Amino acid sequence: MNVQADHVHLVMWIPPKYSVASVMGYLRGKLAIRILQRYEKLGKKYWGRHLWSRGYCVSTIGIDEERIREYVKWQEKKERKMEQLQGELFDEAED
Repeated sequence: MNVQADHVHLVMWIPPKYSVASVMGYLRGKLAIRILQRYEKLGKKYWGRHLWSRGYCVSTIGIDEERIREYVKWQEKKERKMEQLQGELFDEAED
């Protein structure tokens, strides 16, 4: 699992008897309950709203797990570089 500020990468295997939509609904539901119990302020902010976005990306054929893991690592490095660059730009603006 790779957690970013605005999204999560999760590599998992789902048995064929379960649909991707049902597994995602289950995960999102359980995680939302746990997050809102742990961080009560979020419950006030998101009461009656959706904690998760409506969409998700799934690849089921053609990409092996190792390539997905490489992509996740690449994207994390890219995000760190972007955060560093933004930090430097804001530091320069304050001077």
